[in-house]
Amino acid sequence: MITIVDYGTSNLGSMKNMLKKIGVETRFASTPSDVEDATKIIVPGVGAFDAGMRALNGSGMVPVLNRKALEERVPILGVCLGMQLMTRGSEEGKLEGLGWIAADTVRFDQAAHPGLRVPHMGWNEVRMRKPDAIVANMPEEARFYFAHSYHVACDVADDILLEASYGETFPAAVSRGNIVAAQFHPEKSHRFGMWLLRNFVEAR
Repeated sequence: MITIVDYGTSNLGSMKNMLKKIGVETRFASTPSDVEDATKIIVPGVGAFDAGMRALNGSGMVPVLNRKALEERVPILGVCLGMQLMTRGSEEGKLEGLGWIAADTVRFDQAAHPGLRVPHMGWNEVRMRKPDAIVANMPEEARFYFAHSYHVACDVADDILLEASYGETFPAAVSRGNIVAAQFHPEKSHRFGMWLLRNFVEAR
């Protein structure tokens, strides 16, 4: 059973449907009590950083999510904004992030790359930076669907799991212990997304 955190910032139906396709049961969590017995968690999200953190804080789930992530070390997957909320904070806003990853969220540098269109939207290839169960047997042609103007900048290079290029090289996914996060949308990435989600379910 996968617990999908619902804090009102994304359409969760596509994630639920993708997991259903690979035979995985899910439930939505919108209160702290919903998260208490979670054994695997997905934190999705779209939109602005501060709006996301404000909604997550308002849900009352942050303390129990912190405990699950940092003390109980439950496997957790962050997706898109969910990944960014796991950093210390974002250039997009002023609120503090969860701080689970030693990283900040920064905007694509259009000044350094004239003509670069932001947001980065569409399919992009990724490259593996380190082995991890969630990227085991990665297809050589693996590519995923992205939709973002900001990306994570890690303090520790070894936290970078997958990288992609869009004007600059940036972390497409990170991994630290029980915490893994992807900037792309696996639920919109067809067979490649199914592969990654299946690995999260089975191997983590």
